[in-house]
Amino acid sequence: MSIWDELERRGPDSVVVGGVELRRGSRVKLRPRAGADVFDLALAGRVGTVYAVEEDVGGGLQLAVVVDAAQPDRRFFFAPDEVEPVLGDRILVAGIGNVLLGDDGFGVALAGRLADRALPAGVEVVDFGIRGMDLAYALLEGYDAAVLLDATPRGEPPGTLYVIEPDVEATDVAPEAHGMDPATVLALVRSLGGTPPRVLVVGCEPTPGDDEEFVAELSEPVQAALDEAIALVESVLEDLIGGS
Repeated sequence: MSIWDELERRGPDSVVVGGVELRRGSRVKLRPRAGADVFDLALAGRVGTVYAVEEDVGGGLQLAVVVDAAQPDRRFFFAPDEVEPVLGDRILVAGIGNVLLGDDGFGVALAGRLADRALPAGVEVVDFGIRGMDLAYALLEGYDAAVLLDATPRGEPPGTLYVIEPDVEATDVAPEAHGMDPATVLALVRSLGGTPPRVLVVGCEPTPGDDEEFVAELSEPVQAALDEAIALVESVLEDLIGGS
C-alpha cells in the first residue's frame, strides 16, 4: 500500500461519543484539549457539523468538522474526546439574494436582523447572498429543515409576506450552478446526489422593477415589512421545532 493510500484511508461511518453515535451531519460542540493549537482553541465552545470520520496513519480517529455552513470546504479536525454531541433539531435559516439589486436583497437583510436575535437552539442563520452552490452543499449537511428567505414576486402589493413550501421532489427545473432561486437550489441538491430536507420559503413581494437596476437599498414597502417578517420567521421556527 502506498503512502497516498494510507493518507486517503477512510474511517468508519460513525463513532460513539458519550453514548451518542456521531456521523456525517451530526452536530457537536467543540472542546479542544489544553495544548491544542491556537486555531483550534479559538473555536472552543463553537458548534459545528461533522463532515466525516477519518482515520489517520496511526489508526486514530479524527472528526472533520465544518463550523460555518457558508464555508463547507473549510474543515477542522478534532479527536472524539474533543467534541460534545449536540442533540435536538437542526434548522438552517438561509438569506439569499443580491443586495445590489434593491428588493432582491430582502432575504439577506432579514438574515442580518435575525442573526442578532436569540433564536432556538439548533437554529443557524447564514447569509448566502448569491452563492447557490454553497447553499446546495449546506443542505446536504444533515439539517432537519431549512427556511429560505427570499424576494418572491407573486403579484400581490409590495411588502406582502408569504410562507411557501416548495416541492423538494420536483424535477422540472434544471440545476444551474449560478442560480439562486429556491427551485434551482433544490435541483442542485438533487444533482449532487442528495435529498433536500423539508424546506419552507419566507418570501416578500418586491416592488415591480426594483430588481432591474443597481440599487443598494430596499424599497420603502419591503423595508417596512422586515419587522413583521422577523415575527413570521420566528413563528415558522416554533412550528418546525414543535412539530418535529
